[in-house]
Amino acid sequence: MSEGTGHRSLADQLRQWSDDRLAALLTARPDLASPAPRDCSQLASRAAVRSSIARALDGLNRGELFVLDAVTVARTTTAAELRSLVAAAPDFVDAALARLVQLAVVWESPEGLRALSMVTDCLAGGEDGGVSGLHPRSTRDPGAAVVADRLAALSPAARGLLEHVVGEGGTATAGRARRNVRPAAAESPAEELLAHDLLVADGEELLVVPGEVGMSLRGGTTTTAPVDVPPDLATDDTNARLAANVAVAAATEFVRRAGVLLETWSHRPPAALRSGGLGVRDLRAAATHLGVTEAEAALVVEVVVAAGLAASRADGEGNPVWVPTDAFDTWAAAPVADQWSRLVHAWWTTSRVPALVGERDEDGRARNALLPDLASATVAETRAMALSELADLPDGVGLAAGTGGNSLLERLRWQRPRRPRGRADEVAWTLQEAEALGLLGRGVLSSQGRALVAGEDVGAALTDQLPPPVTEVVIQADLTAVAPGPLAPDVAPALQVLADVESRGGATVYRFTAASVRRALDEGWSAAEIHDFLDSVSATPVPQPLRYLVDDATRTFGRLRVGHADAFIRSDDEAALVELVHHPQADALGLRRIAPTVVISTTPVDVLLPRLRDLGLAPVVEAPDGTLRVGRVEALRARTPRDRAPGSARAREASRVAAAVRAVRAGEVAARTEPARAVTPGGALSALRDAVERGSTVVIDFTDHQGVIGERVVEPERVEGGQLTAYDRAADDTRSFAVHRIRSVRPAE
Repeated sequence: MSEGTGHRSLADQLRQWSDDRLAALLTARPDLASPAPRDCSQLASRAAVRSSIARALDGLNRGELFVLDAVTVARTTTAAELRSLVAAAPDFVDAALARLVQLAVVWESPEGLRALSMVTDCLAGGEDGGVSGLHPRSTRDPGAAVVADRLAALSPAARGLLEHVVGEGGTATAGRARRNVRPAAAESPAEELLAHDLLVADGEELLVVPGEVGMSLRGGTTTTAPVDVPPDLATDDTNARLAANVAVAAATEFVRRAGVLLETWSHRPPAALRSGGLGVRDLRAAATHLGVTEAEAALVVEVVVAAGLAASRADGEGNPVWVPTDAFDTWAAAPVADQWSRLVHAWWTTSRVPALVGERDEDGRARNALLPDLASATVAETRAMALSELADLPDGVGLAAGTGGNSLLERLRWQRPRRPRGRADEVAWTLQEAEALGLLGRGVLSSQGRALVAGEDVGAALTDQLPPPVTEVVIQADLTAVAPGPLAPDVAPALQVLADVESRGGATVYRFTAASVRRALDEGWSAAEIHDFLDSVSATPVPQPLRYLVDDATRTFGRLRVGHADAFIRSDDEAALVELVHHPQADALGLRRIAPTVVISTTPVDVLLPRLRDLGLAPVVEAPDGTLRVGRVEALRARTPRDRAPGSARAREASRVAAAVRAVRAGEVAARTEPARAVTPGGALSALRDAVERGSTVVIDFTDHQGVIGERVVEPERVEGGQLTAYDRAADDTRSFAVHRIRSVRPAE
């Protein structure tokens, strides 16, 4: 931008932007779009609010913050001058400046590049780094040569004091130092600095170093060390093939755990707490069933709910329970890579923090999984930044053991220096969860992890590494079956019903037992169906011992029959009933034999059935007409939440931004065609903020507390909290005016 060009105000600059550029601004600063701005004046007014600027600065890296700080120190500057003020590569400065202009925290005035007035306060309020400690240049900047002469004339003590003040932030207290003294009359180093205008008063007690003085001490720049170089990552070379295999195994295992959990919840749903969470005992039961720790189970639970595969609904008695959604059936029938894709995208975008499950809250109580407040506004950003840094490493290079995590944390603190709280924990959680999901293998980002960071098809990236699904298993005489690879979607669920998983790895080993066969019979399988299934999936002839096991389980299945009396047990095998009545663990069932083939119980049927199965028996329910009721229990389903559908959040955000852009354009058209009317408080805010940014003088019509309307010629300094702080020329003093009492604002002639 050349001097003399530029725009009269930030609002005028926004009017010249294209729709795409306005949309990019509202996407980067979403608080500006809610509710939709009336026009560009209101949009510029919102962009200049302290809280909105602070949120925008939170997304800048350390180098960008120093570039912005240099703009505030210079007051008005050009891109060429800015390159000389910051100790950074010119390309970095140009890119940072372009982003600052796009974020509307710096705008192009006719005098040069200028930061919004609240930026200086927001930079000073940052939590970590990113500012030089220099104050804006004096409006009466004497020039670099004059400042250099004044510095050369200082005594060593005064020079040392000045360097100390600059190093500590550029601010000092006046103490007993006299302010209006000549250099020859100075009695202390502080007075000597005040006499040479190297320290200037800022209020009654505060002294500050003008920006031109601090830059002269630093050789004409606002910083002494380069600000565009992030900390290095501590890395190690790793066997790329081994790391990829570890990641693929973790991905498939996570999919298996999710499927097992959801299938279990289909028939035995856990209760949902009043707060909406999952009980501690239910989480512990899920961990035991999956064979993992409670922390690993919490990750599975949180991810399946975030993916819209589980939700709460009322059961038959009206009690809220956690069950799979209707999207689960489609997900379960999909290939493993597609299943994993949905899960990992949910983890990538969710604000949920599974690692907090089990931690103590402020009241000392353990946090439950799925609680609404188990979320963080920055955790998704931390995941994206952490994996993006790892994606920049070459293949086969990962974080070094021991020091890699800390170096990644320092890199992210450079990326977001204003928001360090909790960042260390979030980085550690990200690495742990990425390992469990199969995005990392031995500290190396996998190919599917790189696809996720790049926004590519992660399912396709995983498919390329998975062996083709197998439809046959090798059944052995020791009642085990070996699956040499991932089973096809139509084979795996059936085999998991008929057999128990004994071990996993490159090949999965299933074991057939009497209990597992009875489980299939309980779900409605017949002996013929079991034999047919085994014949269809066995790569070799089914061993005789397995056929005997199925036939023996079928013969004993249904030997006991349970009916409604409160409950009765009937069997043609008298010995079986005698054995049951005298079983040492059956005392609590309230059993009494009333006939050679009939036993009654005081225990309800729905409790009696699982208790008998725990004793190793295989009872079935008998209907009133004497027929058997054997069949799969109907699986429970909940409706898939709309906000959990893949891509729904991005679609809503894009729609909201597009609507805001349309509203701004429509407001601009209306403002050009409608006649002038009385200013509203919102319009006054916009006009006053424009005057603050331009540093211009305006005339306001102000209604005082007595209802008297009068004109005031003022120089606005800041607008915040519904109050205008401005220098009142008539009163020769700085005063505050309530914005809602201002009837009109117009430029002073």
